[in-house]
Amino acid sequence: MQAEAGRLSVAVPEYRHALETYASEAAKTSAVWRNFTDADLDWRPHPKSSSVGEILRHQLLSERRFFGEFLGVAEPPPADVLPSPPTVDAYAIRLLQLAEPRLSFLAGQTGGWWLTPVDFFDVKRERAWIFWRRVLHTAHHRAQLSVYLRLLDRPVPSVYGPTADVTWSGADPTRTVDAAGRK
Repeated sequence: MQAEAGRLSVAVPEYRHALETYASEAAKTSAVWRNFTDADLDWRPHPKSSSVGEILRHQLLSERRFFGEFLGVAEPPPADVLPSPPTVDAYAIRLLQLAEPRLSFLAGQTGGWWLTPVDFFDVKRERAWIFWRRVLHTAHHRAQLSVYLRLLDRPVPSVYGPTADVTWSGADPTRTVDAAGRK
């Protein structure tokens, strides 16, 4: 899907990075989800925590709301958002399926559209701000689920670079003051 974002004809080239980021974040989120099993859907690390399945459902439903209500993207009815049966693989596939038409919609928007303030809950915000808020919300829940994976003693996939479970030749994590000083 990330490659698809790079091939889209974008009305405003200055917003190509937004589409590429959204496509990349959706793919990374799907990859994290796929490290769970269906037996994990009810698992939660603490009684006050959301379960894995609750987070997956929330992600799909809240993205639908953000893109539909706040950004004006044509979205499926809420009852059609969640996969049936609710398996980890079905959730991961559905996340990517729902993201594809959003990319096409966003690619056709003008700079004026992105900068227009619209209702966002009880305030007005520019659409670009709402879009990035959505991306950050997704990253928050992906990180939450990465912690769940670690607590379940499962591998954590690479998202932005090497992990304790995934590395490669040439990976250069910044873990020292010297590494942070490289130019």
